[in-house]
Amino acid sequence: MRIFLSIITLVCASAPCVAAAPVQPVSRLEAIVSAGRIRVCIWPDYYGISYRNPKTQQLSGVDIDMAVELAKSLGVVVEFVDSSFAQLIADVTEDRCDVAMFAIGITPVRAAKLRFTTPHLISDIYAVTTQTNRRIKHWEDIDQPGSVVAVAKGTLHESVMKEKLHAAELLLLATPFAREQEVQSGRADVFMTDYPYSQRFLAKADWARLISPPSTYHLTPYAYAIKPGDDAWHDRLERFVSEIKNDGRLLASAKRHQLAPIVAR
Repeated sequence: MRIFLSIITLVCASAPCVAAAPVQPVSRLEAIVSAGRIRVCIWPDYYGISYRNPKTQQLSGVDIDMAVELAKSLGVVVEFVDSSFAQLIADVTEDRCDVAMFAIGITPVRAAKLRFTTPHLISDIYAVTTQTNRRIKHWEDIDQPGSVVAVAKGTLHESVMKEKLHAAELLLLATPFAREQEVQSGRADVFMTDYPYSQRFLAKADWARLISPPSTYHLTPYAYAIKPGDDAWHDRLERFVSEIKNDGRLLASAKRHQLAPIVAR
């Protein structure tokens, strides 16, 4: 200790001692531009939003389009990182991606861990049943004794339906595919989803039938999510969201993917 103090004394005696300035953390925006790439978390099963075609492996959807536009505006390339709603918070906060862009519903649980942009989409909740289900004809038939309602664990529908349902049985399943299997097999009566995902079934599954709420049931705003604590990166994303709304790129993409009704104004 005495030797260490003596060295400091000699150094300070030969030159003025100036405290070193704290190292300022590099903004994620600076890091992205420096690296020449932006890592975007997506859920590749989200039809119309960030969907990977199982045959061609091609990605499509409104948020795929917008991620490409964001990369262009930053002058970098985009790298897509597969995620899910169950993995969302971990993937974003543990820096597996720079931003999550797959129409993420803003919920209290997520808002406590993530920072969101201004919403770009907003959707109500819908139910999907089979063409042959005799129990569920109308929305009012869902929350009845004997009905089984399937939801995917980790999605916003889990928390909403836990609050909304009083008589029906809520069935939590590990994946969206599992809830669909339960309904198709008849072990569940309906599964709950949003407008974009419901369109997949109207277009692809001949066994599916959509049940819409007669009035607003539970609107959820969708936005992009980042790790909290970086104002510069959040401000840049806010500017981007404002630009794609004002110049029509968001609406044009939503129309291509049959999602124009849920674009947030």
